[in-house]
Amino acid sequence: MTSESQNIEWKQSWHDDYLKWICGFANSQGGRIFIGKDNAGNVTGVKNARKLLQDLPNKIRDQLGLMPHINLQIENGKAYLEIIVEPSTVPISLRGSYYWRSGSVKQELKGHALTEFLLNKMGRTWDRVIEEKATLDDIDDATIELFKKEAVTAGRLPDISGLSSEELLRKLHLLTEKGLTNAAIVLFGKDPGEFYPNLFVKIGRFGLNMVDMRFQEVCEGNVFQLLRGVMEQLEKKFLIKPVRFEGFRRIEELEYPVPALREMLLNALVHRNYMGSMTQLRVMDDRLSLWNAGTLPLELTVEKLFQTHKSIPRNPLIAEVCYRVGYIDSWGRGIEKITDACRHAGLPEPVIEENSGGVAVELLKNEVKTPVETRVKTPVETRVKTPEAILQVLKNDASLTLAEVGYHIGKSVSAVERAAKKLRDQGRLKYVGPQKGGHWEVRE
Repeated sequence: MTSESQNIEWKQSWHDDYLKWICGFANSQGGRIFIGKDNAGNVTGVKNARKLLQDLPNKIRDQLGLMPHINLQIENGKAYLEIIVEPSTVPISLRGSYYWRSGSVKQELKGHALTEFLLNKMGRTWDRVIEEKATLDDIDDATIELFKKEAVTAGRLPDISGLSSEELLRKLHLLTEKGLTNAAIVLFGKDPGEFYPNLFVKIGRFGLNMVDMRFQEVCEGNVFQLLRGVMEQLEKKFLIKPVRFEGFRRIEELEYPVPALREMLLNALVHRNYMGSMTQLRVMDDRLSLWNAGTLPLELTVEKLFQTHKSIPRNPLIAEVCYRVGYIDSWGRGIEKITDACRHAGLPEPVIEENSGGVAVELLKNEVKTPVETRVKTPVETRVKTPEAILQVLKNDASLTLAEVGYHIGKSVSAVERAAKKLRDQGRLKYVGPQKGGHWEVRE
């Protein structure tokens, strides 16, 4: 029997609130809603099926501007309705709100997610939007020269050595008659943080869990500066270099393969949602995790990332520049490269998951074994209750959202929200300031 999924929803009776589901289907990949079926897909029937068949087309048209196909079906003498919703080429709203179907869940689009959705529906991407406040004085000439040098080595651009910064930006479609694009500032800006406050990468060193934070660093700058800055921090401060010998030759290599780290970072910076939260890199005793804002494209799933798939960049201008300079290819092989690097280093395959509105890629070390093949336990691994874990994380970074806290401690957003409410009721936690830009206060 077919189950509820990305494109199917079952309801035993009609309620006007289900207009949100129709809106969500229209804004995503389309779908079908069955009225008169239970949660298992069994036909229960709906008594007023014929009246609904007459009323629903007008209601859906008036509220959503849509004309879905509505079919009356009969099974074992019981009537039910099938509402077929086609994907819309334009944004669809219900009383000013936009809804989206993600997996088997309907969600309302707000903030940055709504902005990105509206841009995509208009056939535009964020990196092509003109940054009206930016001028050529905001472009870093040193980064331009670095790009020229590495682009020559990559051999993916004709001779550009004689081009000025302005001419190069125009050639790369980063500068138009209307001004500099967002991509130009992200790639070559002197101080991108002036325009996009969350562009930086935050690196944290933890123990065996997210509560045991030891120290952290922040890397700022444009994409080219971030690539070098983050890798330098990892090599100098966050990762160790185990020593081994081949004959008399001493060899020191990072505990994780550099090609995998580099590819992870490139994927995060090229494909992230720059309207969302900062990129977060967590180094733990037994793993390393890199999270960036922005969910996977509709055409991709986590499972498909490990298979042959086409490249679907969120930021095509940024991706094109990184391709021209030889940093990435255009074949959707990023995860394959990371997996191969881990395999050659004798490490497990990377773990990838979507959470907190973004994508996390995790590299794992081989488990430490005792002679009896059991994992070594330490006091740090003792389970910490959710409220205490929340307080510990917010002590380290009071600017985190509850969704980000959930990612830190491995809990769902709803579980963190419930625990945070109890902490607030107990007077142990308080949020100070506006919804955007405020911070948490932990009270002992």
